[in-house]
Amino acid sequence: MATYQREVRVRAPLEEVWEFHSRISGLEALTPDWMNLRVEGVRGPDGSSRDDAEVLETGTAVRMSMRPFGVGPRQRWTSRITRREEGDGAAVFEDVMEGGPFPEWHHSHQFYAIADDETLLRDRVEYELPVVGDLLGPLGSIGFVPMFRDRHRRTKRILES
Repeated sequence: MATYQREVRVRAPLEEVWEFHSRISGLEALTPDWMNLRVEGVRGPDGSSRDDAEVLETGTAVRMSMRPFGVGPRQRWTSRITRREEGDGAAVFEDVMEGGPFPEWHHSHQFYAIADDETLLRDRVEYELPVVGDLLGPLGSIGFVPMFRDRHRRTKRILES
């Protein structure tokens, strides 16, 4: 599998950055407009509808779709939270894509307190591109660069203001 990683320093306490990224509203606020993201439903770990979920806890499944640049049919998938841990100046949550455009997608969101009012945020995605698999996997990062650059700019704008 190919890997893409990007990190950013945010002038905000770990608790604020962690809380923001732990909610559907954070996901919606960070997704670039050109992706035309739609959250279609949220199910808690027990399988119940949780569209008003306060926190995306381990086992939560988020049904989403997007239509990048408004071109082509909507792409649908479920993102399942597989891990969520916090403590000792660090936090992490991980999600996997189910039934989506990538045969394999594992996204790790890592947070590290580097000062009382500064956090290092690291996104790490392990993925396999559709059809061609690992052959062209490194080329997938071409699309990730603008998406994660925008996400990190939005993170800074929202949390540093």
